[in-house]
Amino acid sequence: MTTTTARVFRLPDLGEGLTEAGLVQWLVRVGDSIVTDQAIAEVETAKSVVELPSPFAGVITALHGEPGDTIDVGAPVLEVAGGDPTGPERPDAAKADADADATEKEAYRAEERAGSGSGNVLIGYGTIERAGTGRRRARALPKHTPASAPEASSAVDEGVVRTESRPTVAVRSPLVRRLARDLGVDVRSLTGTGADGAITRADVLRAAVDTAVDGITVPAPASAPDRPAASTAGDGSVLDGLAVRSRERMGPLRKAVSAKLSRSRAEIPEATVWVDVDATRLWELRAQMAPEGGKAPSLTALVARFALIALEEHPLLASRLSDDGGEIISFEGVNLGVAADTERGLMVPVVPRAHELTVEQLDASLRELAQTARSGSMPPERLRGSTFTLNNYGGFGVDGSAAIINHPDVAILGIGRMIERPWVVEGAIVARRIAQLSLVFDHRVCDGGYAAGFLRRVVDLIENPMRAYGRI
Repeated sequence: MTTTTARVFRLPDLGEGLTEAGLVQWLVRVGDSIVTDQAIAEVETAKSVVELPSPFAGVITALHGEPGDTIDVGAPVLEVAGGDPTGPERPDAAKADADADATEKEAYRAEERAGSGSGNVLIGYGTIERAGTGRRRARALPKHTPASAPEASSAVDEGVVRTESRPTVAVRSPLVRRLARDLGVDVRSLTGTGADGAITRADVLRAAVDTAVDGITVPAPASAPDRPAASTAGDGSVLDGLAVRSRERMGPLRKAVSAKLSRSRAEIPEATVWVDVDATRLWELRAQMAPEGGKAPSLTALVARFALIALEEHPLLASRLSDDGGEIISFEGVNLGVAADTERGLMVPVVPRAHELTVEQLDASLRELAQTARSGSMPPERLRGSTFTLNNYGGFGVDGSAAIINHPDVAILGIGRMIERPWVVEGAIVARRIAQLSLVFDHRVCDGGYAAGFLRRVVDLIENPMRAYGRI
C-alpha cells in the first residue's frame, strides 16, 4: 500500500530581504485541487499586496494561518497531497521540509534568495528543479518573457484568476485587484476590456456602480487600506475601565511606514493639521444654553463634546499602540484627557468614559478637574488612562500651537482663542468669531486624510451647532 506524503509549501523570500508577510486572504480552500503556479493567497509585504502562487499541483490538505496573521519567511503556508511526485518537490524533500527545524528554515531562506537573485518568486516559483537538491530555482518571470525586455517588471505583477466554468481572467495590476477587493467586486464575474482581455480599473468601477444601482450595498473602502481589517466583537478584556474593542495586528506595510517615521523623531512621528473655524453661531448659541440661575457651559466643554461625537466616526484617533508597536488597540468609548496649567506645571487630568456624558455633565467634570488640579490635590490615578487629549491654549491668549501628544495617546486637539476677525461671508467682509483648531496625531496609526476627516467633522459641528442638537 502506497502512502501519499503531503508536500509543504513554505513562504519564500518575496524580495528586498523581507522576513515576513501578512496574510490578506486565502484564494483556495482545503480540498481544492490546484495546479502549479496557481494563486493560492494574497499576502501583504512592505511594498504591496501580491498574489502568492503554489509551486505544487495536487489537493490541498491544510492551510496554515488566518487572514490578518503574519507568516515568517520559511514558515509553512499550505500542504498539498497528490499531484506529480516527480514534479516540483519530491516526497522525500517534502518530508524533510515538514520536519525542518529553525536552522533548516534559515537555510531555506538563504537558498531562495540565492536561487532567484532578486528574491522575487511570485511567478513561476518552483517550476524548475535544481539538480540534486529537491528544491526549485525561483523564476522572477514567465518563460516566454525575455529578462532583458522593458516590460519584464510588469509581468511580475500579473495575476490570473482561474475558474472552472469560464476562461482565465487576467488582473495584471495590484491596484486593480485591491480596488476590486475594497469595493466587493468579484473579478471572476467580469469581462475585461483591456489588452488581451485584462480587467481594468474602469471595469471594476463599472461593476461596482451596476451593483449599487441594483440595490445591493457595496462595501466602502476601509479608512486605512494598508491595514488588515480588525474584528469589532472585542476580546473580552478591559483596559483602564474601557472594554477593548479589538486588537489589530499591524500589517507589514504599516510596520515599514512606522519604522521609517520613527527614525525621523526620537519618540513619536507626529504630524499636524489645522484649520480656522467660524465659531460665531456657537458663541451666540452658548449664551442661550445657560439654565435658569446657572452658568452656560464652557466653550471647552462644547468643543470637547463635538470632538467626542467626531471620535465615534474616527475611533483610531482615540486608540493606542501596543508597547511593541505591533498592534493598534481600539476602545469602546473615550477617556478624555484635558490639559490644565497649574503652579506645579502642566497636568492632564482625565474624565473617564467621557463619551457617556452630556455637555452639562462634561462641563461640570471639567470645572471640577481644573479646580482640583490647580489646588494641588489631584490624586495620581486621575492623571492616567486617557485615550484622547484636549488642550484649550486659547486661554493663554495664543491662536495656535504645535502641541505634543500626551503618551500613550495618539492624538491631541488644540483650541486657539476665539476672537473677532474679518471674515468673508457671501462675498462681504464682516466681523466673525474665528478660532484655529490644530490636531496633532501619530502618523503610525493613521494618515493625513483620516485625521483631516476628523478635524473637518469637528469644524462642521462648531459652525453648525444645531446639527448636534439632541447629542450634546
